[in-house]
This record gives sequence, structure tokens and C-alpha cells, in this order.
Amino acid sequence: MVNIVNAERLSLAFGTRTLLDEVSLGLSSGDVVGVVGRNGDGKTTLLRLLVGVAEPDSGQIVRNSTASIGYLGQDEDFAAGATVRDAVIGGQADHVWAADSASRSVVQHLLTTIELDRRVAELSGGERRRVGLATVLLADHDLLVLDEPTNHLDVEAIAWLAEHLQARQAAGTAMLVVSHDRWFLDAVCNRVWEVHDAAVDSYEGGYAAYVLARAERVRQAAANEARRQNLLRKELAWLRRGPPARTSKPQFRIDAANVLIEDEPAPRDTIKLREFATSRLGKDVFDLHQVTQRIGERTLFDHLDWSIGPGDRIGLVGINGAGKTTLLRLLAGEVQPQSGKLKQGRTLQLGHLSQSVVSTEPNAEPLDESERVLESVQRLQRHVKLATGVESSASSLLEEFGFRGERLVTRIAELSGGERRRLQFLRLLLTEPNVLLLDEPTNDLDIDTLTVIEDYLDTWPGTLIVVSHDRWFLERTCDVVYALLGDGSCVLLPGGVEEFLLRRQQQTSANKPASAPSTPKTTDAGAERQARKDLARVEGQLAKTATLITKLHDQLAEQASDYAKLVTLGEELALAEARQAELESLWLDLAEKVESN
Repeated sequence: MVNIVNAERLSLAFGTRTLLDEVSLGLSSGDVVGVVGRNGDGKTTLLRLLVGVAEPDSGQIVRNSTASIGYLGQDEDFAAGATVRDAVIGGQADHVWAADSASRSVVQHLLTTIELDRRVAELSGGERRRVGLATVLLADHDLLVLDEPTNHLDVEAIAWLAEHLQARQAAGTAMLVVSHDRWFLDAVCNRVWEVHDAAVDSYEGGYAAYVLARAERVRQAAANEARRQNLLRKELAWLRRGPPARTSKPQFRIDAANVLIEDEPAPRDTIKLREFATSRLGKDVFDLHQVTQRIGERTLFDHLDWSIGPGDRIGLVGINGAGKTTLLRLLAGEVQPQSGKLKQGRTLQLGHLSQSVVSTEPNAEPLDESERVLESVQRLQRHVKLATGVESSASSLLEEFGFRGERLVTRIAELSGGERRRLQFLRLLLTEPNVLLLDEPTNDLDIDTLTVIEDYLDTWPGTLIVVSHDRWFLERTCDVVYALLGDGSCVLLPGGVEEFLLRRQQQTSANKPASAPSTPKTTDAGAERQARKDLARVEGQLAKTATLITKLHDQLAEQASDYAKLVTLGEELALAEARQAELESLWLDLAEKVESN
């Protein structure tokens, strides 16, 4: 395995806050590392340091000079006036890029709805994000550093991206990925780095393995802390009792430590929750009869009949533009059906979380940007009796949702997108709803906050409808999955998200003959041109590597008396020679292709 990036004793602080404190880590070819942690703990900062966009206060980062690094940041930077075609495929004509299977796959899955000749500056934020991702994927990089690559992707695109990255990993490409999509992390990664408290802990395996390993670490830490506390209590009791008690060696009772991992949480009791929900909601929640809704010439729902009852927990999936958000708005009464009838139950107390982080909740007072977080929540309600019957204070709920210390007195105008999202959800809970409509609730939230929300929803006895591209969240909180297939229908999927992806695959295959003319076939001439182009690229890389090897030999001769420097230069030379061998093998393969054509 070729080492690509090594970091030694990295430290970085912003003001009085230390983000990283003497962190050491490394990446080699074939490593696919998922980076997790709470918002603001330094995940993006760590990525920026490793790729050279930012510099540490102290410590050293060594990058393999022959390795190419591709970086997808949270802010895309494109040349002024560049078109999508310029940015992604270097201005190539359709018949050229479509002849290459790799280019064709990326363009078809990420840029289907984007015209290649549009200027990037004219695109929406989500479209620009897709263009940035496609650009990084199509470049020939040895290390891909991706910061939230699944943002603005639907379930289908996320599944394709996971397969694409798995194939790249098998070919030796290293990857460093920040994502809050736990299904994606579990599908792609073979290691996980957890950034917390200015440190980075490393775990082997995907996200599921990380959860198990982290739980075990917590259990061991709790056991060790319990033993330490026990020893302190014994010592304190011995000192207080005085000499007579010391000779008698009395026995006394101590509190047993709670072991986190041994007491598995009780599974969701669907029957009891449904009974409780019925007592709060009655028998009727939503009844849709022959509802039809169109946008322009596109039909979102065509004579839709659907009855949603108390305690139903429904996940809703579909391609972008299929009408998921519109359906939630219909149920919330924000828009009216163009035809058909929608009947709501009489006892509904509705909570609707929209995608926007600046919108206000329909059942709560509007957000005052000048207010502080704690003031805003306490003014709304100081104490609340949650749907589970448990009484809780607003301040304790704020702490559960990550608002601690100085964040409690931060003005709402200064909150980040993720913090606003958390505050939105918290304010929604304070309205004590019995029906929750959640539109992409996982947007901008870190994994720890998501687990808090999931834990709350586990025992929440009401009707829940969730629109999300986060498969882990859907499967964790919902009992059934429905899909809008884009043809006006809304169907139950017994097989969940996997069944939806299978249906989409079959639908795409069935439509291929009609779209065949827009996908040029690979011709011998096109293949030869591509092979010659690749050959020229490899020759250029070989020339650069040869120059580097010559330079390293010269430096070795100059530093003959410096043992430490000789060791470092020797390692760099070994990497360069290994890279040269790889390129020579690749050049031979390409040369054979050119000759055979």
C-alpha cells in the first residue's frame, strides 16, 4: 500500500477554542475513511488541513508528491463564465465523452437534469454541488476528499455513488469522506475517524462496526470510572471513621455502575403506541379521495386514494420532483388539491418541519432573530408534557439537542444552519403535536443529534410521515415505506428502499430503447482517440515522476551526513519508484490498446 498523506501532532485553535490537539493520523491507497462528529467539532477543518487548503498552528503534514488529491469542499469554486461541459468533461463534445463508460455513468447519474452547455453561475446550489462532485469523480485522483458528497442527492443517486466509490476503492483509490448519511458511510467505508474534544479516534470497519466499537469503549470507560469512584468512596469513608473503624475493616454498600451496552433498549411497541395514538387522535387522521395535483404538464398525483390512520409511521421516498414535499404541504393544509378531497381528523395537532431553515413552524411563534436561544424557547413554553407523558423543561430539552453553555445565550441570527434545524425541531416538540410531518429532517444535522431525535421518535405515540433521502433514518423511525414513482401513483413498498431502487432500475432499463439515440455508441475511432489521450497523459506523469526521482537522488547525495534527512528522502524515493513502476505498467497496457486499434 502506497502512503498518500501523513499528519503528525497537528494542533489548531480558533480564538480560545482548540479544535485539534496534537493529532496524528495517515492515509494509504485503498483506505476509505468516514469522518464523523458533532457539528463544529472540526471535521471540515481536518479535511482542509490534510489537502493543504488550511495550515495548522503546529505539527507537520507530509503528502506524497506523486499522488493526486481531489477535494470536494462545501463551497464550489468554478472559473468565471465556465459551462457545465467545461467544468466536468473539459469541453468535450457529446460523442467524445459518451464514448467513455466512466464519463457516461457519472454524467447520466449526477447531471441528468442539467444541460451541459448551461453556465455554472446560473445553476442552483444543489445543481452546483452535483457539478462539483462530478468534476472530482471524473478526474484521475489517487485520493478523493469529499465533504458531504450526498447533499442534494436522492436515494437513487446515493446508492449509485456508493457503488461507484466501492469500485474506485477496489482499484486502489483512497478516500476521506465526511457525511451524516450513516447508510452511505456503512456501505463505503472500511475505517471511521471520530472527531471529538480536539482528538481523533480511529475505528476499523464501517459505520455499524464503529457504533459497536464506540459502545464498547463507553462501557469500558464507565466501568473504569465506576471502579475509580468506588475506591475514592472507600478511601473517604476510611478517613472519616477514624482509627477505631480502620482496625475493624467494616463492610459498606456502594452504588453499582450502570453499564451502557449491557441493557439493550426495549424495541418500539407498535401496538401500544398505536393504541395510545388512537386515544389522542381518534380513528381518522388523513383521508385522501381521488386527489389529483399537477405542476404544469407534469402530474404529481393522479386520482390518489390513501387513508392514513393513528399511529402510522410512514417513510416517503421518490426521485427529486416526484411531489414528496407537495404531498406534505397538502396534508398540512398549506395547499389545496386541484381535484378530489382531503379530509383531516378533528383532533389533529399538526407539526410540520419544512426543508427551509429560515421558515417558522405553523403552530409556534415566529423566530425573533434578535432573541437568544434560551429566551426564545422559554418564552414559547418553560415546561412541556411530551407525548409520552413525561414532563420536561425547555432547558433540559435544549441540552439534549446540543445547546449547552454559551450556545444557550447565542442570538438566533448567529446560529449555523444545523443549529437552526435543531432549534426548529425542538420548537416543534414544544407545541405538543400528535401528527408530525418531517420534510428532510436530517439536513444539516450531525449524527449525535440524529440519534437523539430517533430516540425521541421511538416512543412518540402519534402519526409520523417522513420524507428523507437518509435510508438509515427512514428504517430507524418508520414502519412502512411508500414511494412516489413519478407516474402519479403512490405505492406501498414491502421491501422498503431496496424495492424502490429495484423498481427504478427496472423502469430505467425499460426506457433505455427510447433514450438510446442520445447515448452514442462507442466506436473504434472513439476508443482509439481515448486510448491515445490516456497514453499521452500517462507519458506526462512518467516524465514528472522521472524528474522527481532524479531530484531525490541529488538530494540524497547532498544530505549524506544527515541520517534523519536520508531516511525521509529514502522513503520518498521508494514511493516515487513504486509510482513509476505502476505508470510503466499502465503505459504498456495503453500502448497495446493503441496498436490493436
